[in-house]
Amino acid sequence: MRESRELSMAFEGADTKETATTCPYCGVGCGVLATPSADGLSAKVEGDPSHPSNFGKLCSKGAALGETLDLSERLLYPEVDGVRASWGDAMSSVARGFAETIKAHGPDSVALYVSGQILTEDYYVANKLMKGFIGASNIDTNSRLCMASSVVGHKRAFGTDTVPGCYEDLELADLIVMVGSNFAWCHPVLQQRVLAAKQARHTKIVVIDPRQTATTQAADLHLAIKPGADVALFNWLFWKLAQSKAFDASFVGEHTDGLSDALVTASSVSESDVEALTGLSASELDQFFRLVAAHERTVTVYSQGVNQSSSGSDKVNAIINTHLVTGRIGKPGMGPFSITGQPNAMGGREVGGLANQLAAHMDHKPDDLDRVARFWHAPRMTTGVGLKAIDMFDAVHDGRIKAIWIMATNPVVSMPQADKVREALETCPLVVVSDVTGQSDTAKLATVLLPATGWGEKSGTVTNSERRISRQRSFLKPPGEARHDWQAICDLARRMGYSGFDFESPAEIYREHAALSAFENDDSRDFDIGADADIDDDAYDAMAPFQWPKPADRARPGLGGRADHRFFADGQFYTPNRRAQFLAAPFKPAKVQPTEAFPLILNTGRVRDHWHTMTRTGKTPRLSLHFAEPFLEMHPADADHLALAHAELVDVASPQGSATLRLLVTDRAARGQVFAPMHWTARFSSNGRVDALVGSAHDPLSGQQESKFTPVSVTAHKPAWYGFGVFQNEPPAEILETLSYWSLARCAAGWRLECAGRGSASAAERGLLGRDIDVSLSLPGGHCRSASFDGQNLHAALAISAGQPVEIDRAWLSGALGAPFDDAARLTLLAGRAAEGMATGPVICSCHGIGRRVIIAAIADGAGSVEAVGAATCAGTNCGSCKPEIAGLLAGEMDPAVAEPIAAE
Repeated sequence: MRESRELSMAFEGADTKETATTCPYCGVGCGVLATPSADGLSAKVEGDPSHPSNFGKLCSKGAALGETLDLSERLLYPEVDGVRASWGDAMSSVARGFAETIKAHGPDSVALYVSGQILTEDYYVANKLMKGFIGASNIDTNSRLCMASSVVGHKRAFGTDTVPGCYEDLELADLIVMVGSNFAWCHPVLQQRVLAAKQARHTKIVVIDPRQTATTQAADLHLAIKPGADVALFNWLFWKLAQSKAFDASFVGEHTDGLSDALVTASSVSESDVEALTGLSASELDQFFRLVAAHERTVTVYSQGVNQSSSGSDKVNAIINTHLVTGRIGKPGMGPFSITGQPNAMGGREVGGLANQLAAHMDHKPDDLDRVARFWHAPRMTTGVGLKAIDMFDAVHDGRIKAIWIMATNPVVSMPQADKVREALETCPLVVVSDVTGQSDTAKLATVLLPATGWGEKSGTVTNSERRISRQRSFLKPPGEARHDWQAICDLARRMGYSGFDFESPAEIYREHAALSAFENDDSRDFDIGADADIDDDAYDAMAPFQWPKPADRARPGLGGRADHRFFADGQFYTPNRRAQFLAAPFKPAKVQPTEAFPLILNTGRVRDHWHTMTRTGKTPRLSLHFAEPFLEMHPADADHLALAHAELVDVASPQGSATLRLLVTDRAARGQVFAPMHWTARFSSNGRVDALVGSAHDPLSGQQESKFTPVSVTAHKPAWYGFGVFQNEPPAEILETLSYWSLARCAAGWRLECAGRGSASAAERGLLGRDIDVSLSLPGGHCRSASFDGQNLHAALAISAGQPVEIDRAWLSGALGAPFDDAARLTLLAGRAAEGMATGPVICSCHGIGRRVIIAAIADGAGSVEAVGAATCAGTNCGSCKPEIAGLLAGEMDPAVAEPIAAE
């Protein structure tokens, strides 16, 4: 719901002191210094120079955090069946619904679906309630979608879900192998640390990715592997290393088991078959092997491109095998390194936020269940694993789950088979949603909608990808009636008659969480922060970032091997015999292969400046300057074969669903493959929910979905007309519904709209402009330009082209909204081009708002390097994630994938 600005007085004047907190975006876990404005609707945000994860650096998203704090689209009061309610009435509805459902259908008929966006303390009480008191394990998290395969791989190899190394290893390595990650865009702060090491130490970089990306531009070797072939490649590398001088016979003999069986599996595929499976040449394979064999200090960084697969767990173990066979683990500058996608995916793993975990890195084994039940004084302890995310929503769909609480996530957009998830929630008797907005696709389906606190208001801890626990501190008061997630969960528990949920602060929850991690541990579990079991409130508030473990007894057995915050330096693992396990990981192709009807392989992922489903990044105009609409990358040869043109709209279809996207024809995509980002929602686009295309195929062990391999078809959308407009007021939903395509993004003074239609262009023009048209120009071929003004100031402008995309300077027109125009300037407006010297072109550097034309002008004036361009324009001098695009411009490239899809130049 939208409320008046007067409600901002709920902040009663924000305390404008500087607060050290943690960024809420990716798993890098950057430290942030935030100073709120007096009205609490914005903040000055800077990187924290003292935080060991980022040393003061922030990416474009982190740098824009202060622009996302206003109350537009904030959910401020509870709602029941679409009507405002008190918290008491809303929670009574939730408690009654859960209790009656459990009484009638048993504890497995209810579920919690939580998020890597919530804090560890929120996670802890949610897991405790479901597994210890409701008595079922049907709690899962959207972190399932990004790193569950790593959990399985770690546990099979190490006996526990342990990330062995730390970020420092990226700077100490002589070789970094990046697999399945556009590191430069998804983790730009770490990428800058890598590039600094490359500059200082001549670190070699290998990037394994089917696509050309901003990350591959920095690679010494780019292996454009066929989608899904990672196991074949790493099995081959494992087998080759075992026969080379890099083989560490001493480490393998003393500290591992299973080598023989794993080698039999790895050697069962010939090198020629590996070439065919991977699409890599013999010389590329040989170069890769020689680089790895020659560099003891090798780190293999992997992310969603490995995990999001029907064989993701095997991919993880195939990578780990290469490190075990060489003994390259637990020492400076080496090891397998899983980089998580969400700010607290690791914290969720620590407290058992996944359906197949318990708590404190324990499992559903009898001893663990008994231990946790005694610690919690749990009256109804779960006995088995619960439903993982895909199975959970299948159970909602078929009626086995009749009540679900969804917290801080948007599964109607982010889950595979997203249309089926929407259908499931439409028919579920009780859908509780806690969120900061009521405008998300999922929130619109809620029976009970609960206003949650957001970043800046929440207080607790998060854990990043290197096991570093940091404090996220509040510096704003919650607006309206927003409550913390842990408060809402504890309220439900108490209303259902459960004791043990009388927490009054996140510090109390953290103390219990720390105590459980140490309870009957004796080095039997890796996760132990028992030193904080008695931390007082002041020490909790002042907590400095630290890497676990942090046991009460630092001298206990086993800690000698990780005194430097790395695990396994002493060769001691957490399997029953303390030896690491090689896993035989046979290559298995993706479960669903292309067909004549669906011949192309869709890969999904992220763009540089947006995050997940845009509930936060969609609020700030500058993060929509780089890409303002959903798109599809396709190789020129495939576009020619399908008679498709750059910048036209296309319909993408799979057996599960469809999407309408802007086509980018670029050789960054390989032939037979297409790529689309997963961020766009029904809030920002007519049909941009890309995960509606992704099927149900998933890893049988991790439950993680096959997001990188979906067979699709692509056909021309063929609207009668295309349009682009800017508007001070958001275009009415009833007008947008008449269009065959639309995509909205915020700009500085309002909104920008890409649109297309099969109906009357003139009717759309009248509806979108929303008032009398003050100036208009019709051109031959059905092209027209029109605008309306509020006095002298531009109120709205719309350009329409018949049958082809609009050519207009979008960046300039978006910036002109609300600006004064005299009669002469209005003619420039209708021409669609800025006056000489005013155009900046599509934005390349979002941090500083630097456009492509500005950078090209600096290059023409003699800036001959990325650093020189930065000195002349500031572009690339903050997070650095635009440096690959600047380098492309220096090389004379005009790749449409690094700019707006359509721009008049």
